Amino acid sequence: MIKALFLNETRGHANHGWLDSYHTFSFARYYNPERMNFGMLRVLNDDVVKGGAGFGAHSHEQMEIISIPLYGTLQHQDSTGTQGIIKAGDVQLMSAGSGIVHSEMNASKEDSVNFLQIWVIPKSKNTPPRYEQKTFLAAERENKIQTLVSPDGTGLRINQDAWFHRCDLKQDLSIHYALKTSHNGLFLMVLEGSVMLAEHHLKRRDAIGLSAFEKILITATENAELLLIEVPMK
Repeated sequence: MIKALFLNETRGHANHGWLDSYHTFSFARYYNPERMNFGMLRVLNDDVVKGGAGFGAHSHEQMEIISIPLYGTLQHQDSTGTQGIIKAGDVQLMSAGSGIVHSEMNASKEDSVNFLQIWVIPKSKNTPPRYEQKTFLAAERENKIQTLVSPDGTGLRINQDAWFHRCDLKQDLSIHYALKTSHNGLFLMVLEGSVMLAEHHLKRRDAIGLSAFEKILITATENAELLLIEVPMK
């Protein structure tokens, strides 16, 4: 088994006033040659945006972009004509493909929004840009794995052999995770609480990357909210 630890206190950090952002991987002014990616997982930013602020219109291409609000609401608009609101419990997937322009603004003028901004390198290039969003009920991930994103359209459909899951695991309970294919690896982030995994005690916002295994045991040492991302390693 190959392991890579991404502990909370080792993340890159940038506070721009309107945006307070933690970077698991190299991004913008944060550069760490040992933190460029985990396989096809390229970016995982933990963003808090103040009320009335946000990311104005900007472009992306050749990237799968997943946004997961943890609290608050985001207002989305893009060049495909899509407009919408996403909130905690929702997941947004924007397949940038050959090119898309979008904005992500805090939908509230007063309250902050915290969301995960995640980029995955696509399997195929120059595909038509595409947007999806869906609501996922918390009750459907209590002590079990809930699929958010997959290549076959279970949840939202991604242009990559990648799977995103969430699991809310009660203290002292365990789950097993088995890779879909031996060419993939698992990136797990503890959103809240703490777990034991591969002999590591992981706390809030700690993460670990694992590859070259078949099945792994995850045990909650207190009530835990988990994000699991399986991606090709190359």
